[in-house]
Amino acid sequence: MSAATGIAPPASSASSAQARSGRVPQRRLRLTRRGRAVFTTLVAAPIVLAAGAFALNGGMATASNEDGADVVFVQVESGESLWELAVGLAPEADPREVVSDLVHFNQLDSADVQPGQKLAVPAAYAR
Repeated sequence: MSAATGIAPPASSASSAQARSGRVPQRRLRLTRRGRAVFTTLVAAPIVLAAGAFALNGGMATASNEDGADVVFVQVESGESLWELAVGLAPEADPREVVSDLVHFNQLDSADVQPGQKLAVPAAYAR
């Protein structure tokens, strides 16, 4: 308020609109060139990494043994156990070791197998 006239000085239209509405106008986000580069890199990096991982493995794992040859699979017959399978695969070896190798090689939880189940045979026992 002015002391001489008793009238308040006129307020600018922008500040009076803010005072009436109680809101502050929001500014648009502006990125610098470096900010756009960082943002683009952060968005693109996971996409590029996923595409590279997919391309390296072809989307599917392949099974092969140490010398690069294909892995031999056997199918469990009805009534057959890992012990019988081990004796048939390596008659000269200790069946306990062959069963242990089969369980570890196929990442089985136990020595229980189901009819029709396919098991990969370690290279040492492949025929």
